[in-house]
Amino acid sequence: MGDMLKERGYATACFGKWHLGDEERFLPTNRGFDEYFGIPYSNDMAIDPDMPLADDVKWRKGATAEDFRGGEKQGGWVPLFRNEEVIEYPANQSTLTKRYTREAVRFIRENRDNPFFLYVPHTMPHVPLYASEEFRGKTERGLYGDIMEELDWSTGRILETIQELGKDRETLVIFTSDNGPWLSKGEAGGSQGPLRNGKGTTYEGGVRVPCLMRWPGVIPPGHVCTEPCGTIDMLPTFAAITGAQLPTDRIIDGENILPLMTGERAKSPHDSYYYYSGNSQIHAVRQGDWKFREVEKPELYNLREDISEQNNLAEVHPEKVKQMRQDMRDFDRELKKNRRSPGKI
Repeated sequence: MGDMLKERGYATACFGKWHLGDEERFLPTNRGFDEYFGIPYSNDMAIDPDMPLADDVKWRKGATAEDFRGGEKQGGWVPLFRNEEVIEYPANQSTLTKRYTREAVRFIRENRDNPFFLYVPHTMPHVPLYASEEFRGKTERGLYGDIMEELDWSTGRILETIQELGKDRETLVIFTSDNGPWLSKGEAGGSQGPLRNGKGTTYEGGVRVPCLMRWPGVIPPGHVCTEPCGTIDMLPTFAAITGAQLPTDRIIDGENILPLMTGERAKSPHDSYYYYSGNSQIHAVRQGDWKFREVEKPELYNLREDISEQNNLAEVHPEKVKQMRQDMRDFDRELKKNRRSPGKI
């Protein structure tokens, strides 16, 4: 997205968790973003002692350059980056949400007269959990609830800035998540509501996430879309909105969902969505209201009638099982035939 939108003259920035490679060549500033501020992966991971250190790096909790280069690490100790350098170690995670928000507001103000693409992937509520002093103890839900309050405040500050600068009707805002709740963490892991299971699974609780979009004058107020869409659809949708050219050297699995956003179209442009576990094993396929999943046994659910995936209809609809299983196998074969190798050092 960053590369594509830069070619259209957009200023681009990423503030938050990256997790797409922490070597310099994989960092945001080498992947289409003009600037980066954040942690390079999840906040429970270990350091790479070869990461470049800024001359004025801020050492906290008694850490030293010698400790860092030796690879020593305690729980929750992660590096904070500015562009390609570590500027703070360990990062003060209690202040990350506020600092990401401050960077976002600054970037918007500095680019008020330019088209801009701002990506804010918050570190929270990944475990370990941290909230700023102002928000700790604010809710009855404990620390997780406090973090939700702070994320709500952060989103509000970003929206207020856009409105204050008169860019409301020119700006598409999308708020979504990357996966379902980490249920094994208990109270620290969030809730899946009526959905089955959570993070790391291919049941709906693992992959179905909230998505709110706001674009006054384009997206109708109160418009609700129940059609399946995914973050893979954002790249082609942004291309359609901006007139950018999609890459032609690879297969793009996403589709332009702008007509769904505006209400001009009632159905998803996808015939199927496929669910994988990790990088290699296909588990399920979604086609309209139907979802077929096969791991230990065949499972077939009508998600419109059974959002909780409790009523297995596989034995009731054997022909649908046969057809969807074959579609899964055909897609998996095609995907593996055309996959590109991951970037490696």
